Amino acid sequence: MNRVVSLAFAAFAALVGFEATAFAAEGLVAVKSPYVVRETLDRFEVNAKQRGLKVFARVDHAAGAATVGKSLRPAEVLIFGGPQGGTPFMECAQSVGIDLPLKALAWQDEQGQVWLGYNDPAFVAQRHGVAQCPAIAPLSKALAALVAETVAR
Repeated sequence: MNRVVSLAFAAFAALVGFEATAFAAEGLVAVKSPYVVRETLDRFEVNAKQRGLKVFARVDHAAGAATVGKSLRPAEVLIFGGPQGGTPFMECAQSVGIDLPLKALAWQDEQGQVWLGYNDPAFVAQRHGVAQCPAIAPLSKALAALVAETVAR
């Protein structure tokens, strides 16, 4: 199932014209953004709310680092979700709740490229032993569409 979802995501990404890549972090879907970190996450937040999702928190890691005299490139996390996607996933395994609500991370890499990433629902399902959960495909599709809309010009 994980391979099927990954292939479907790759086909969807090619269709809508954004570039995703694999990172060293297993299970992370990351897409290039043409916007700065703050604008990327602002756009994501607006799009999530328009889809009826609730935003629970926003964490600015660079600002946090600055409070202890450290420096990080821009990196922000948005914690979001809703029972319409989370409940069916948790019905497959309640332990999935440790990975919910969902998170999106926008960050700037060493070359100045901004990325928007999230945990692949298929990876999360595999982690919890429910790789065949029927909630994976619709959740994966919704996240991919949300990200695609966010990074579109």
